[in-house]
Amino acid sequence: MLDSTKIEHFKQKLLQEKERLELELTDIGAINSADGVDWSGTPGELEVSSEDRNELADKIEEQQTNEAIVSELETRKLAVEEALKRIEDGTYGLCKVCGKPIDEERLEANPAADTCIEHAE
Repeated sequence: MLDSTKIEHFKQKLLQEKERLELELTDIGAINSADGVDWSGTPGELEVSSEDRNELADKIEEQQTNEAIVSELETRKLAVEEALKRIEDGTYGLCKVCGKPIDEERLEANPAADTCIEHAE
């Protein structure tokens, strides 16, 4: 079991990562919902007229790329937020499958890990 100093260490890492993820999301995405959970990729700053097919294709391609990146960032942000909730409810550092402690080295590499290495996906 992790002591309070270690838990605070991982909490700070998670908070820093959450802040970084939110910045990345706002750079390439926009919030679709009032709760700030649903994001979508944006087409960027490219100014195009509908008559220039190449520029329009570039803008659509950039938006599709941003959609994929936003999806990954959203997934990671959700994992970080869930880890912060586990800290609050006292279950942080315990495998959600078997209930055994997650190795500290694993948490150092991925503070949002919710399973031990044996049950990692």
